[in-house]
Amino acid sequence: MDVDLPEVHARSLDVTREYVAGIRESQWDAESVCKGWSVRVLVNHIVTGNDWAAELASGKTIEEVGDRLDGDVLGDDPLASYDRSAAAAAAVFRAPGAMEAPCAVSYGPVPGSVYCGHRFMDVLIHGWDVAKSTNQDTALPTGLVEACWTVLEPQIDMLAGSGAFGEMIIVPDDAPTQTRLLGVLGRIA
Repeated sequence: MDVDLPEVHARSLDVTREYVAGIRESQWDAESVCKGWSVRVLVNHIVTGNDWAAELASGKTIEEVGDRLDGDVLGDDPLASYDRSAAAAAAVFRAPGAMEAPCAVSYGPVPGSVYCGHRFMDVLIHGWDVAKSTNQDTALPTGLVEACWTVLEPQIDMLAGSGAFGEMIIVPDDAPTQTRLLGVLGRIA
C-alpha cells in the first residue's frame, strides 16, 4: 500500500475539524445521517475515537482505559474538545515506530498501521456525515478520497460484515471514487 497513513489520517482530522467548526448552534441536537445519533453524538463519537486512538496506539489496553471515555466528552466547547483529541490522535500515529507497534484494539491486537488506517477511514467518513447532517459542502478532498479507497478496497468484505458501517449501497462501477467509497460504507452521496 502506497499511502502515508499518519499523514492522511492527520489531514482527515483537519478536514473533519472544518466540518465541526461549521456546525451552527441550532444544529447540535439535530438528527444526523447516522441513524439514532444527533450531530452532537456523532461528533462525540469522533472525539472519543480520537481519544481511544491516543490511548491504544500508545500501548494501553482497553482494560487500562476502562470507562474514562464513556459518555459525552465534548463539554461546553465541542470544537476545543475536538482540537485536543485530534492533536493527540495525530501525534500518536506520527510517533517513531507507531505503524509497527501492536495496538490492543477490540478486534486485535493489530499493527499500528492497521489501526491508523481504520481511524483514517472513520474520521474522514464521519466528517462527511457531519457535513451532510449540517448542510455543509460534502465534497471531500480528492487525494484523501483516493487514499481512503486504497486503504478500504482490500478490506471491503471484512468491513461490510463488521456492522461498523451502514449496509453497502451498490453504485455504478464508473461512479466517482467518492460515490463508490460512500456506497461501500452505506452512505448515499
